Amino acid sequence: MKSITLKLTILFLVTTALFSGCTKDNTTPESTDVRTAFLGKWSVSETWTKLSYEVTITADPSSNDGVFISNFADAGASGIPAGAVVSGNSITLDPDQVIGEGLKINGSGTLSGSKILWNYTLDNGATLIQAIATYTKQ
Repeated sequence: MKSITLKLTILFLVTTALFSGCTKDNTTPESTDVRTAFLGKWSVSETWTKLSYEVTITADPSSNDGVFISNFADAGASGIPAGAVVSGNSITLDPDQVIGEGLKINGSGTLSGSKILWNYTLDNGATLIQAIATYTKQ
């Protein structure tokens, strides 16, 4: 009799454990994409041109940490976007890429709240320009 009671108790505990593990979790998982905070439209204020313009940062679908920045350095929204990599709160341009009308770019930025502070260079072959820009999320 004790053997049957023990077996029924074990069967009850196992069944209860199985069904309690099947409850639906209604919480939404947080995004694990490191790029999320960088994506979207940004207003840009740049020191070397004294211009304000907009850029759009989109995820590179072939990478887990890559992004594309259209209109980087006000080089034209319809041109080839600048490529960059996100790591934590930093964004780094792919080195020595050429955008716009032959501008070679290098540099990086740091995200703080809803702003990215950039330090980068633009090289048109004749002049090396040191630029600082502030991106503000729209």
